Amino acid sequence: MQTSGYGICIWGEAMTEIVLELAGVSAGYGETHILEDISFTLKKGERLAVIGRNGVGKTTLLSTIMGLTRLHAGNLSLKGENINRMPTHMRSAAGIGIVPQTRDIFQSLSVEENLIAALRGDASLEEAYTLFPRLKERRNNGGGQLSGGEQQMLSIARTLLTRPEIVLLDEPLEGLAPVICDMLLEVFETLAAEGRHTIVLVEQHVDMVLGFADRAVVLDNGVIVYQGDAKALRKNSEILERHIGIGLTS
Repeated sequence: MQTSGYGICIWGEAMTEIVLELAGVSAGYGETHILEDISFTLKKGERLAVIGRNGVGKTTLLSTIMGLTRLHAGNLSLKGENINRMPTHMRSAAGIGIVPQTRDIFQSLSVEENLIAALRGDASLEEAYTLFPRLKERRNNGGGQLSGGEQQMLSIARTLLTRPEIVLLDEPLEGLAPVICDMLLEVFETLAAEGRHTIVLVEQHVDMVLGFADRAVVLDNGVIVYQGDAKALRKNSEILERHIGIGLTS
């Protein structure tokens, strides 16, 4: 069985049902605590929405899972193995991928060069081009020549070519036209339906994300104030209005 240096099975091997667990996690930057006592589990193939007002710790949560913050307390486990001290690049190799809010593509490289730089294992360019035909059309264009929507497609495609089992998406729909948002959600649906990816989606488009997700976590001031069924939350106007400032009618 192929493993990482931390004894964790990587892509393609048998995995336990729970792929990620946070237990009593408090984290932040330096001595500053942003998250307090965060606990939840993720099952293989699950879709989790993380929502809340701006500045409540959503991005910090994804960064903590990737090992980009300072862990003050608690434990993170990936497929049953503690990863508290695992560096970011090893978490990536073990199956966690992130699409950051900043997209982080190589502006001076072509679309195809960006994708080639991300290839891992048996991943191929055609996988990216099948998901995003527009990238194939623009494959010789520089990253800096792409529209915002095209840059987001490229950022997502790059992450997927690293063969992640857990995909962390940090506000991937931000600032994009509705038609692009709908297209990206269709891609996320396709990924989820394949059963190979566990998806954590941080998003301000609450109605969209709750329609997509199985479960939802609501953050407020760095703590979880709701954890449960996403469809049930969509109908709970009291929680949405109190902690997010909106109400959904259906």
